[in-house]
Amino acid sequence: MAILPIRTFGDPVLRIETKPVEEIDDAVRSLVKDMIETMYAAPGVGLAANQVGVSRRIAVFDAQDGLGARVMINPEIVETSGEFVYDEGCLSIPGRYWEITRPAFARVRALDLDGNKVEYQGDGLMGRVLQHEVGHLEGGLLIDHLPKRIRKQVLRELRDENLGLR
Repeated sequence: MAILPIRTFGDPVLRIETKPVEEIDDAVRSLVKDMIETMYAAPGVGLAANQVGVSRRIAVFDAQDGLGARVMINPEIVETSGEFVYDEGCLSIPGRYWEITRPAFARVRALDLDGNKVEYQGDGLMGRVLQHEVGHLEGGLLIDHLPKRIRKQVLRELRDENLGLR
């Protein structure tokens, strides 16, 4: 197992929609193990494959609910409801947190490492983590959820801090 470098804001791989996993082989299993180790070392509660430079539809998360790390392969959000405002951060924009409005509840269907269909659902942190990680796999970033005026200011700040904006 290895701790992988996390790609940060400005890296083009973060803005590309990831490709579905066609076969769950040893390479995928190894990547997932490395992603889990990387997520905990960061530390974070979720990590998408493109955050470590791999354009595949894989994410790992630990919603701090006592169930440990879980994997989502080819996840799709199938239901959301409500509204929840909460300070949210991202390993690809380290040290920054913003008040983000998202649906309070999310249900995601995916595959596990054995290729079995799984469903994760929840509200609060669980719902937020599910939406955040699937968003990454679709080429999205946390700042996309900021109001336009605030997003423009944040982009200026990131540019001024030379965090890789191109």
